[in-house]
Amino acid sequence: MMYRQGDLLFQAVHRLPEGLIPRSGQVIVEGEATGHSHRLLQGSILEDAQGALFLEVGKATQVIHQEHHAIELPAGCYRVIRQREYTPEAIREVTD
Repeated sequence: MMYRQGDLLFQAVHRLPEGLIPRSGQVIVEGEATGHSHRLLQGSILEDAQGALFLEVGKATQVIHQEHHAIELPAGCYRVIRQREYTPEAIREVTD
């Protein structure tokens, strides 16, 4: 299953990779352009050595953002994928 909120895609994974590092707080991604943030109400945010983000959600929760509707995430594990866009200069991550 996949869920989208703005520039983030949450892709369900069967299990989390090994060696992930827990992040403190509930901010998944802070918006560079607006200062708004995608926040996980319950669960853990984890990161691998390359900066890829994952979520571990023990029971159904929500991801909230000031400019987007809240989305429901069922219990499970998720990879967080940032939307990218093409420009003549480079492929870059979309900023929210």
